[in-house]
Amino acid sequence: MIVDNPNILMFAVFATVVILFFTVSFAIGIFGKANKITQVRLEKIKGRHSREAMIQQHKRALFKKQDTSILDGLIPKPKELRKRLRKTGKDISFKQYIIANGIIAFVIFALLMLMTSLSFLPCFAVAVAVGLLLPHLWVNITIKKRLAKFTTQFPEAIDLIVRGLKAGLPVTESIYAVSQEMSDPISTEFKTITDENRFGKTLDEALWQASDKLDTPEFKFFVICISVQQETGGNLAETLANLSSILRGRAQLKLKINAMSSEGKASATIIGALPFIMLGILSVLNYDYMSTMFIDPRGQLGLLGGLIWMAIGMFIISKLINFET
Repeated sequence: MIVDNPNILMFAVFATVVILFFTVSFAIGIFGKANKITQVRLEKIKGRHSREAMIQQHKRALFKKQDTSILDGLIPKPKELRKRLRKTGKDISFKQYIIANGIIAFVIFALLMLMTSLSFLPCFAVAVAVGLLLPHLWVNITIKKRLAKFTTQFPEAIDLIVRGLKAGLPVTESIYAVSQEMSDPISTEFKTITDENRFGKTLDEALWQASDKLDTPEFKFFVICISVQQETGGNLAETLANLSSILRGRAQLKLKINAMSSEGKASATIIGALPFIMLGILSVLNYDYMSTMFIDPRGQLGLLGGLIWMAIGMFIISKLINFET
C-alpha cells in the first residue's frame, strides 16, 4: 500500500502543511487587499477637500506602506528585507517574496523525493536551502546591477546639475532636469526626490531619504555636499564639479582593483567547481562505487556536510577577494 511507504507519507504531510500555509497567506492577502481598496477610495474622497490628505495619498503612491503581517514574527529582520526589496526598483512586496521562497522549496522537495532515492531529511534540508538561497541571490544580483548602473550614470547627472546651476537655475530645478533628461534608475530616484520636495519635505530631508534607500557612498557624498552648502553657503556648482571628478577617479580605481583581483576570483571559481567536477567524473566512470554516497543515509549526510563546509569556505574566499573602495 502507498501508506506503508514512509517517504510518500512524509511527502503527503509536507504537501498538506504547505498547502494550508499558502491558503492562509492567500486569504490574508485577499482581506488585506480589500481593506486597502476601501482605504484608497476614502482617501480619494478626502483628497477633494483636504490638501494634507492629498499629500499623504501621494506619499503612499511613492512609498508603499509596510503592512505588518503574521510572517514578520517568523522572518528575521523583516525591515531589512523590505529595504532590500525596495532597492531592487521592482514592485515586489514582502508577502510575494516569502511566497516565492515557499514555492521554490516545495518544488525542489517534490523533485528530489520523486526523482532521487534520497531520504526525507536530506531532501527537506536541500529544498529549504535552495528555497531561501535562490530568491536571495536574485535580489542581490538585481540590486548590484541597479546600483552599478546608478553609479555609472551618477557623474553625468552631477554634470547636468552643475550646468543648470551655472545657467542660473535653483538646485531643485536642476535635480528635476536630471529626472527628465536621464534614464532609469537615475531618473526614477531623482523624480522621487523632486516629488517629495514639492509635497512638503525639505530638499535635505528628501535627499537623506533617498540616500537611506540607495545606500551608496557616491550618493551620500552628493547629499553631504548639498547639505553643507545650504548651511554654510559657497559655490555649489564648483563643489559638485569637483565631486564629479572625484567619483570618476573612484570608478577608475575600482576597475584597477577588479583587474588586480581577477586572478584570485578565477582561482576561487576553479576551487569551488573542482569537487562537483570530480563527483561527476567518478559517477560516470564507476557509478556503483559512488552510489553509496547517494543511497546510504550516512553518505547522504556526508554530502550534506560537505556542501555546508564548501559554502562556508567559498564565503570566506569571497570575502578575501572582495576589496571595498
